[in-house]
Amino acid sequence: MSMGSDMYREQILDHYKNPRNYGELEDPTFSHVGENPMCGDEISVDVVLEGDGETIEYVAFSGDGCAISQASASLLTQKLPGMSLDELAEMDRDDVTEMLGIEISPMRIKCAVLAEKVAQDGAEIYRGETEIEKTTTED
Repeated sequence: MSMGSDMYREQILDHYKNPRNYGELEDPTFSHVGENPMCGDEISVDVVLEGDGETIEYVAFSGDGCAISQASASLLTQKLPGMSLDELAEMDRDDVTEMLGIEISPMRIKCAVLAEKVAQDGAEIYRGETEIEKTTTED
């Protein structure tokens, strides 16, 4: 295990124990929920858009789950402000694993991408592109 891996593991534990932007936004532009039934992770994401209706201004999350899902959600809430909904839609699992900074096992990738998928689905619902009640990683 390299020194870099240790640093990222510490970052994940820090975001798990002290999540950033945890809670609910008072008047979100859109909110969405999702779950990873295999691990028991549940995440709700609230997003406030700027006046242009396309640029993310604020993001918050709430929920419960494993260290990977919670750290990923916390990191995502720091990365998304300033991004457009199109940029959010283009994000993929590589962006999430890069953000986390460690290799994620196939069993844990669904934990890692849950918040990203919830935010993406919430944006699609907001834009009228899809209608789903809850995001799930069991597709």
